[in-house]
Amino acid sequence: MRLSWFRTGGSVHIPPPAILAVLYAALIVGGAGLLKLPLSTPAPVTWSEAIFTATSAVTVTGLVVIDTGSQLTIFGQAVVMVLIQLGGLGLMTFAVLVLSILGLPLNMSHRIFLREDLNQTSIDDLLVLVRRILKVVLASELLGVVLLSIVFVPEFGWVHGLWQAVFHTVSAFNNAGFSLFPDSLSQWVGNPLVNLVVPALFIFGGLGFVVVTELHSSRNWRGFSLHTKLMLVGTLALIIWSVLAFAALEWTNPRTLGGLDSIGARLWASWFQGVTTRTAGFNTIDIAGIHDSTAMMFMSLMVIGGGSTSTAGGIKVTTFIVLLLATVAFFKRRTQLHAFGRSLGPDEVMKVLALAMVSMLVVFLSIFLITLSHDGDFLDLAFEVTSAFGTVGLSRGATAELDGLGRAVIIAVMFIGRVGPLTLGFFLATRSQPRVSYPSRTVYLG
Repeated sequence: MRLSWFRTGGSVHIPPPAILAVLYAALIVGGAGLLKLPLSTPAPVTWSEAIFTATSAVTVTGLVVIDTGSQLTIFGQAVVMVLIQLGGLGLMTFAVLVLSILGLPLNMSHRIFLREDLNQTSIDDLLVLVRRILKVVLASELLGVVLLSIVFVPEFGWVHGLWQAVFHTVSAFNNAGFSLFPDSLSQWVGNPLVNLVVPALFIFGGLGFVVVTELHSSRNWRGFSLHTKLMLVGTLALIIWSVLAFAALEWTNPRTLGGLDSIGARLWASWFQGVTTRTAGFNTIDIAGIHDSTAMMFMSLMVIGGGSTSTAGGIKVTTFIVLLLATVAFFKRRTQLHAFGRSLGPDEVMKVLALAMVSMLVVFLSIFLITLSHDGDFLDLAFEVTSAFGTVGLSRGATAELDGLGRAVIIAVMFIGRVGPLTLGFFLATRSQPRVSYPSRTVYLG
């Protein structure tokens, strides 16, 4: 894969991923400006709170320093919802849709930006993919609104209940985790409809648009691409592991599952919290009450995240699988990676190794920086950073305690977690032939 560079005047060249990162930053600044308007909040919010909230929405994270339901008006909540939708599906996807509606042509630079935004390797059939994405989004969110209205409308009335359904549907499908309730969805910990609809939305959104469009068009296992097969198998395995592990670790914890009054509620909570951890950030139990062992498991799942070209964050499920395959291949002395009758080349292995290394450095450096000005529980701070990097949004209560430096670190980590892979993908995809060859030597490893 080869990326194009764009001249901005003189001899300055800017790669498409960098321009996309600037566009996301501009969206954050614009969103923060809207949240500062008197129309958005009953009481004024600081610029720090506005920028943090806008960043969390655009990066579809869900970490909050103000209560979305009580400290924002309907207009402010709508701003957050639009930022979630734009940030989750990608700015260029919406731009292309607008151009298509207006009947304007899509030039080569637009196609290259769109390719980077959708994490594709080719500019062919991008318009077809965008139209399929639009159909999937509209169908999924419309169905989600209808089903959640069954729960919210009888309880809050038509107007308020319908708004609750719309907001939480958009937040769930885009894996944002924003809720209009201070305890997220804990009020419906045993409600079957909420426990089925909300996870279905964020699991579907977290699979990735390529996978979803293949499921819609092919519906045949043999016709699926290797990426889709790896995503489906990997997602299923991680869901089974996370649900069972959470139930085993928290079943008797009086602050979480042990505090629920029925086995049914415990099972629903285990299911919901197990599947939401990698991507969405909703919760139906108190995250601050989980055991340290559960917190460590959650952190590993948040780093893995969801699927490529999806609304989820993390290093991605396929990256994690390729890392496992590379490890197995090394110990078995294999020179190639094999999965479902297909092989993966060294370029894919080098890419995931670089991505994993950069991710580790970002997380470790951020934890170090945030502990410089905070004397709180180390695990809570590490959990906060990991949640920000995976754009998950779960918190053990440290968000509200962050000072200026802490908020700046979390804002930066959320931004890197959302747009960092774009810039990283550029560097990984750029090739240069060395002019000088050197003799090989052995380095002792391990």
